[in-house]
Order: sequence, then C-alpha cells, then structure tokens
Amino acid sequence: MSMQPAWMPVGRADDVPLLEGRSVQVGARRIAVFRLPSGWAAVDHACPHLGGPLADGLVAESCVTCPLHGRRFDLNTGQQVGGDYVVDVYEVREDDTGVLELLVPADLMAGVGAGI
Repeated sequence: MSMQPAWMPVGRADDVPLLEGRSVQVGARRIAVFRLPSGWAAVDHACPHLGGPLADGLVAESCVTCPLHGRRFDLNTGQQVGGDYVVDVYEVREDDTGVLELLVPADLMAGVGAGI
C-alpha cells in the first residue's frame, strides 16, 4: 500500500506574524512556514549550505535570507537567488478556523506528527 500526500494541521495562523517564519516538525523533518503579504509559504527549515535555521531568517520580496551566511532563497521555488542551492518547497494553507495545514508529501507520511 503506497502512502498518498495528505493535509496535516501544523499550528495556528495567529502564531506566525507577517513577514516571519516558524519551524514545524513533520516526522523526522523540520519545515519553515512563513506568512507573506500574499499568503503562506513553506520550505525546508535547514539551509543546505550549513544548516542555518531558515525560519529565523529575514523575509522580503518572497525570499528568506539565511541568518548564518546570508544566502537568499525564493519561497516560491526553493531556489537560492544567484546560487546553486535549493530547498524543498511545500504547500501550506490556512483553513477557515485559522489552522495552518501543510500538504505532507508521501515520502514523509510514515510516522508523521506535526506542530509549531
């Protein structure tokens, strides 16, 4: 039986201020969830350069800047701006009760638990 992607609650929208990120644990992976003026974005929490916490980075122009070494990542594509690093991008939405939900890929579904 193969696992399918599934929407999973990961926290409250009120816990994520505009232009900031929060880290959530989904199974063995940490994911950074960001509130943007245009909605929500989610990428891997660890910068692929040296593991910097992207959820703690500065957000501007739909990008997050790693707080360790200044690498910028496009929150829509996961691509490093002007570089070769890439982070995985995840779908995230806010339901009508203010709960944030993350579309968890099938490969992360085994043993999943989540929360901010």
